[in-house]
Amino acid sequence: MKRRSQRLQVVLDMEDRQEQAARERFQAAQQALAEQQQRLDELERYHEEYQHQIRAEASGTTSAARLQAGQQFISQLVAAIAQQQQQVDRYRATAEEAREQWQAARQRREGMARYIETCRRREAREDERREQKALDEAANQRFARAMQRQG
Repeated sequence: MKRRSQRLQVVLDMEDRQEQAARERFQAAQQALAEQQQRLDELERYHEEYQHQIRAEASGTTSAARLQAGQQFISQLVAAIAQQQQQVDRYRATAEEAREQWQAARQRREGMARYIETCRRREAREDERREQKALDEAANQRFARAMQRQG
């Protein structure tokens, strides 16, 4: 019959796989968040550049229609930035949830590993006791035989 620590190894292997899957989901969520953040950063840079360009044109001889179109486009950029910020916030929440799930899976795996190690130490102590008992019994039998020969 297999020892408890050996039987529990199957559970530890399962916990390992679950932790690995959770870690991969977390890494994918982090990557997706980084991509969304990069899009937001690009929109904000473009907004700044375009605003600077409109200001420069406003100080020159640009038509009112052109300035109005520029302002309308800036308003659209501001709306796009707000939408992208919401997207970033959603992805950040998803990444945080994935991180928490990964940490929970890691803690379960570590807990199982510690429990298996405790079982192994207990099994080793039991083995030592059995071995010592067998040695003591063998010594007692040798002593009893030696006493019978003498007596």
